[in-house]
Amino acid sequence: MTSPQKISTQVCIVGGGPCGVMLGVLLARAGVDVVVLEKYKDFYRDFRGDTIHPSTLDLLFELGWLDAFLALPHDEIRSIGVTIGGKSVELADLAHLRTHCKFVALMPQWDFLNFLAERGRRYPTFHLMLQTEGIGLIESGGATTGVRAKTADGEVQIGAKLVVGADGRRSTIRALAGLTVENLGAPMDVLWMRIAKHPGEAEQRLGTIATGHMLVMIDRGDYWQCAYIIRKGSFDQLKAQGIEVLQRGLVELVPALRDRVSALDDWSKVSMLEVRVDRLERWYRCGLLCIGDAAHAMSPIGGIGINLAVQDAVAAANILADSLASGATPSEAELHRVQERRAFPTKVTQAFQIFVQDRAIDPILSGKEINGAPLVMRLFDEFPLLRRLPARLIGVGVRPEHVRTRDAFYASEAKSIS
Repeated sequence: MTSPQKISTQVCIVGGGPCGVMLGVLLARAGVDVVVLEKYKDFYRDFRGDTIHPSTLDLLFELGWLDAFLALPHDEIRSIGVTIGGKSVELADLAHLRTHCKFVALMPQWDFLNFLAERGRRYPTFHLMLQTEGIGLIESGGATTGVRAKTADGEVQIGAKLVVGADGRRSTIRALAGLTVENLGAPMDVLWMRIAKHPGEAEQRLGTIATGHMLVMIDRGDYWQCAYIIRKGSFDQLKAQGIEVLQRGLVELVPALRDRVSALDDWSKVSMLEVRVDRLERWYRCGLLCIGDAAHAMSPIGGIGINLAVQDAVAAANILADSLASGATPSEAELHRVQERRAFPTKVTQAFQIFVQDRAIDPILSGKEINGAPLVMRLFDEFPLLRRLPARLIGVGVRPEHVRTRDAFYASEAKSIS
């Protein structure tokens, strides 16, 4: 039997989403040798979050990358509202944010990840390994010292001073580490699907709500990426009723879709996302740290999870980069500082999502008759000043982070990386 290939690095990040790639780029920029593992061959997957929030755009500005990023095709959301019971309701106005960009950029997540990876590759200490899945931890003396990974060419063992689990809500790393998860509950799941978009078709509002149903439509240029909200655990029952039931539900929400839902003629064209809201009691152990959805799975409400995950990455880089760049292994006290820094915004954000779930989404999915918008929504709609509150939470978040890490390659970057 061939012995596994062995690699040595300072930090091995498992998971190539926004959280993992952003952390990898920031650490590499600070002179830390980083290996990021992504189990797929590329970043191209339809059903990932597409929102780049103003606070993330601020981070790109601080890095000097904002103009190049905004040159990529994208749409901009400057206010947030829904259509409920046939009436438009305004909920958030981003115009008053104290950020460089007063909008949420809508961009396919693969473009965002490719942009970050391209910037990362300009640093000699950044290494992205595609088609490489973390499948096991390497342990020594009670500490995590690396990752066992599966590649197309066989197993590789990656020794590291720090392993970071950024592999999402179904994190393999947090399960292998035996970290305890607190489940906070969610009343819904999401069905993702593509629906054709006609040329010149009017932009849809962020959400459309009717009794028992809710639909979000994201403009992909020549098609709509649709998120159809269903009651948790009801997917099997819906499938048993037939694809026609889903088609009717879509048309009830957006009658303009009537001439094209027939293309959804098989359940293979529908993907189900199990919504979870949970968080780890402890995000770390000796030699290992979990961040992003691996530490706290978020509801898709407001697209806030991506923003929170990116902020986790920035905080982790700010706290850990100097000791890692010096060749040291981060202490448990330093890892605790990362959790301590990010636990408060996590808890506040999840409390907001649970409030929305319990007070708005759960009654809708239960089939309760909608006789106009709930009181909270009406207040936001009638008093524009109040819209600044959800705008702040969605656009910036609680305790936004800023890039504090140094650029170890500044002299050469002025010539080759700008």
